[in-house]
Amino acid sequence: MIRRAEESAAGMRLDAYLARGDEGFPAVSRSAAAKLIAEGNVLLNGKPADKNDRLAPGDLIEITLPEPEPIDAAPEDIPLAVVYEDRDLIVINKPSGMVVHPAPGNPSGTLVNALLYHCKGELSGINGALRPGIVHRIDKQTSGLLVAAKNDETHRKLAAQLEGHHITREYHALVQGGFADDTGTIDLPIGRHPVDRKRMAVIRDGHTSRPAVTHYTVRERFGDVTYLVLRLETGRTHQIRVHLSSIGHPLLGDVTYGGGKTAFERKHEKLLDGQCLHAARLTFTHPRTGEEMTFSCPLPPDFEALLGILRRERGGETDGGGNL
Repeated sequence: MIRRAEESAAGMRLDAYLARGDEGFPAVSRSAAAKLIAEGNVLLNGKPADKNDRLAPGDLIEITLPEPEPIDAAPEDIPLAVVYEDRDLIVINKPSGMVVHPAPGNPSGTLVNALLYHCKGELSGINGALRPGIVHRIDKQTSGLLVAAKNDETHRKLAAQLEGHHITREYHALVQGGFADDTGTIDLPIGRHPVDRKRMAVIRDGHTSRPAVTHYTVRERFGDVTYLVLRLETGRTHQIRVHLSSIGHPLLGDVTYGGGKTAFERKHEKLLDGQCLHAARLTFTHPRTGEEMTFSCPLPPDFEALLGILRRERGGETDGGGNL
């Protein structure tokens, strides 16, 4: 894995830079980053690195990950909504409520457990024992499309597309509040929350955050609720949730980044088990064939039910803002 340090990395310690994490780079803790460096798995401008090295814009960082450990996650016969599959990759429509990979508190019942069973263990090992095949993630309570790799070469090429912003991911969301404009862009850096390390936040210090860009289009307006279509230009953890909350439009049902329940949310709590966010469309280039492939999946039933309620309450109007 190779990356050039960006302008915002100027003066950062190498271990701190690696621990910021990013799609296409390994997601590791600062101690794990230091271990990678100490074991000689990180080169800085072609030379063995030290964790205390300070970065300059344009520095070349190369990481060689150790051989993957034997896969510890157990195969489980869990039904999967397979959208597409071939010998190299598989595209899944993940339901809300399913965790992508095992972690403390979620040792089983994850997408990885289901993939290990479905793919008979044929998944890439680049991400180690607990995340075989996983190229990118979506949150537990977010539904929609994910692509997983069945071999290391496919994984490397998909990860490179992700890092180069050549994979297009489109999300649908219901959010609090109204929008004056039909389209917009949120360009705010995101990093780990300085106090609550389980959360992300908009951080403008230029050192502990990474650039993050989200584009949005208004699909329908319902007064105090808006139906948005969003496209990620970057792929930071919790990016859509953090960005929308930061501009005063948190996702319906988002208890982590929300600003308190609206009357509509309180009235329809049974339909809001987590944030109202769905990964509806995914486009990438097939690593083996070079073909551009686009996949889409319908909104989940609870999302559709909420839209139906909103449309009835609006009185059956149509809305011209934001065509798809």
